[in-house]
This record gives sequence, C-alpha cells and structure tokens, in this order.
Amino acid sequence: MSKIAVLGTGNVGETIGSKLIELGHTVAMGSRTINNEKALAFVTKHNGKASAGTFADAAAYGEIIFNCTKGSNSLEALHMAGENNLKNKIIVDIANPLDFSKGMPPSLTVSNTNSLGEEIQKAFPSSKVVKALNTMWSGLMVNPSLINNGDHNAFISGNDAEAKEKVKEILKSFGWAETNILDLGDITASRGTEMYLALWVRVLGSINTGSFNIKVVS
Repeated sequence: MSKIAVLGTGNVGETIGSKLIELGHTVAMGSRTINNEKALAFVTKHNGKASAGTFADAAAYGEIIFNCTKGSNSLEALHMAGENNLKNKIIVDIANPLDFSKGMPPSLTVSNTNSLGEEIQKAFPSSKVVKALNTMWSGLMVNPSLINNGDHNAFISGNDAEAKEKVKEILKSFGWAETNILDLGDITASRGTEMYLALWVRVLGSINTGSFNIKVVS
C-alpha cells in the first residue's frame, strides 16, 4: 500500500481519496490552507487513515500525487506544492483546463497545440505526469461497474512507460478491466482527452446525468 497525496478538496478529490483509503492506502489531502474545512471533514470521515494540510504538506507526504484541483488553478497549486516535493514522483493529472469566465458551456484555457497535462510536465520536468480519468464523472472514475457492467474505456497518456504501468495498476484496483484502459501515448495526447470536455458538457446538459462514458468499438 502507498502513501498518496490528493491535491484538491472538491468532489473529485473526495471521491478519489475515499476510494484509495478503502483500498488500504493512506491519503494526505492538500489545499491552500492548513485548516480547510472540507479537508478536515475528510480526515474526520476516515478516522486515522487520512491527514490534511497545505499543498506542500500533502505533496511531501505522498509517494504518488493525484492532481484533483480545478484545471485553471492546477499549475498554481502544484507550484505551491513545491518542485522538491514533486521531484521524481508520479503526478496523476485528472484536471481539465475549463474556463467558466464567460459562463456555460465552458471553454478551455489551453487547447489544440497544447494541454494542461503538457504544461504540468513542462513546469515539473523531473516529475512523471500521467493524464488519466479526466474524461468522466468522478463516480465512474472509481466505480466503472455503475454503467454497462464496467465495459467502457479509461484513457491514459504520459511520457514515462513505467509510471503509466503504475497508474494502470491503480485503475485496475478501482475496477477497470485492463483491456478497457487505453494507452494513447505520450503526454501530448492530453490535448485530445481535454478537448473532449467540450462534447462531455454538452452530453451532460442533454441527458442530465454524468453517469455516461465512452466505449471504443471497432
């Protein structure tokens, strides 16, 4: 079992962190302040198996880092976590660079020839960024069997093959079948999975539920 940092106190961070604890890992939840109410509630909920602190506190603790912050704030949050605390560690990047400044539907702060995943890898070259789970609702991330008996796809991408294999193992522990985890290649593949959010939010608005996903058929 691993010591894992979850950066971000929203629904994604709560869902990912709770599942990791259920699987036997210990989790440090990081936020901007040491006394974030949501993070402290998370600690209380998981009596003895969770801790809370600043982004830097959590990153220093974690052997693996889950970036569950808002994509528009992710780079700032990771800089607050500290390059030394992220050095040589896997950063599982679940965030999407959504821009809600002009209302709904959101646009992206980076797209086409760049992505948040790439920006994080550039900012922290000694870290091993793996983009994963950013194309779905948080409930499906940790429980794919909620729809279609779990037969749908999760995508990963990143520059480090060994890091991607470790992330695959985590996804399998969440219930993802290995055959449904598609490796899209290096971190530039984040461009495609992040830009998919433009379609995802439209589908969400049409069917009024986030409980849907992609199944690749050929």
